[in-house]
Amino acid sequence: QVQLVESGGGAVQAGGSLRLSCAASGRTFSLNSMGWFRQAPGKEREFVVSLGLSGGDAYYTDSVKGRFTISRDNSAKNLVYLQMNSLKPEDTAVYYCAASSGYRPSVYSGAYDYWGKGTLVTVSS
Repeated sequence: QVQLVESGGGAVQAGGSLRLSCAASGRTFSLNSMGWFRQAPGKEREFVVSLGLSGGDAYYTDSVKGRFTISRDNSAKNLVYLQMNSLKPEDTAVYYCAASSGYRPSVYSGAYDYWGKGTLVTVSS
């Protein structure tokens, strides 16, 4: 089993920045890709970004391109970050970290085997 724990959420004004972290523990050797999803109040969970843990390009949903950046800690391979800049009120959501044994980063939530409990991001106008 793999456990994922997100941190770094909070309240920020529009235009501000936050950095989310996702720490994986357990059978992390089985993981090959990770991603972030979010769920706004009253809406379905949606894809934000995904990344292969062996390198390669990250895939972003259009609404966050140029503002969000996913990265992996090179010294702590089980730690993934989501840097969020130029935040907008529509970015308000619970953000979930997800991990998969699949090598190809996916935009589909069903492709992920493990999920964190989420961290709340609130952006005020």
